[in-house]
Amino acid sequence: EMSKADAGRLIHIAKNRERAKEAIEQRRKKIEEETNNLKTGITSKFTANYDAVEESLKTSTVGLVTLDEMREKQKDVVEMREAQVVIDGRKSQMEKTKRLQEGDVKATQKRVLSFAFEDEEEEEDEDDASTSLPPKKRMGMDPTVETAFLPDREREKELAKLKEDLAKEWQMLQEKEKNEEINVAFAYWDGSSHRKDLHMKKGNTISQFLARALEVLKREFSELRPVVPENLMFVKEDLIIPHFYTFQDFIATKAMGKTGPLYEFDAAGEIRLRQDAAVDCGESHPAKVVLRSWYEKNKHIYPASRWEPFVPNKEYRRTIDDLTTI
Repeated sequence: EMSKADAGRLIHIAKNRERAKEAIEQRRKKIEEETNNLKTGITSKFTANYDAVEESLKTSTVGLVTLDEMREKQKDVVEMREAQVVIDGRKSQMEKTKRLQEGDVKATQKRVLSFAFEDEEEEEDEDDASTSLPPKKRMGMDPTVETAFLPDREREKELAKLKEDLAKEWQMLQEKEKNEEINVAFAYWDGSSHRKDLHMKKGNTISQFLARALEVLKREFSELRPVVPENLMFVKEDLIIPHFYTFQDFIATKAMGKTGPLYEFDAAGEIRLRQDAAVDCGESHPAKVVLRSWYEKNKHIYPASRWEPFVPNKEYRRTIDDLTTI
C-alpha cells in the first residue's frame, strides 16, 4: 500500500508537469504571434508597392495593347516606383542626419556656455604661470654631425629643378645645332666618281638629302629621271647608312666608319681608288650616292665589295683584312 507521503509526492510532481506544459504552450503561441506579425509586415510592404505599381499601370494603359508593349510599360512603371522608393529613403536619411547635426550643435553650445567661466580662470592662471616660469630654450643642432645622408625636401627640390633646367638647356642647344648649316660633299657613283656639294641642315635626314641630291643629279644623268630617293643608297666611309638617320646623329656621337669619321661631311679627301685602298690615310671622304640596282649587280666588285650596313655602337677599326682579295 502507498503511504500518504508518496501520494503527496506524486500529486506534487503531476502539478509541476502541468505547469511546465502550460508554459511551453504559452511560449509556442507567442512565437506564432510574432511570426504572423512579421509576415504581415513584410506582406503589407510588398502589397503596398505592388498595389502602387498596378494602379500606375492601369492609369497609363488605355485600350488594347500588345504583350510586348504591356511588358515595356510594366518595366517602366516598376523602375519609376523603385526610383521613388530610393528618393523617399534618401529624404528620410537626410532628415535624420539633419536632426543629429542640430542635436550636436546644441550640445556643443551648452558645453561652451558651461565652461566659459572656467576657461577665463584657466587663462588667468596661465598668465600668472608664464610670468613666473623662465622661457624654454629650443635645442639646437650639432653643426659637426654629418647630415648629408638624411632626406632633405628642399635639397631634393633644388636638384630636381637643376636637372630640369639642364635638360631644357641641352634641348635648346640641340635644336639650335640642328638648324646649323653644313656642306655635304658627295659623289654620284656609277663605277666612276661625279663629285658634287650640297648645303644641308644638321637636323636633315639622309632621306631628305637624297631627295635634294636627286633633283641636282637628274639634270645631268638621264637614267636617274624615273628614280625616287628610296631607290638610292647613301654610303659613307664604306658603311651603308639607313635613310632615317640625321647628320646630327653622327656629329653628336662622333661615330667612326671603316675608313674615316662619319661625322665630317665636308670631306677633305677624294674618292679612294683601287691602288690606294690599302694605304688609306684615315681622313674623311665624300659620301657616295648609289643606285640600289647598280649595287646589287656589282657588290662582288671593289669598292662595293667592302660596303656593309651601318650598325650603331659597333667599333669599326681601320684594317686591311678585307683588302687581301683586291
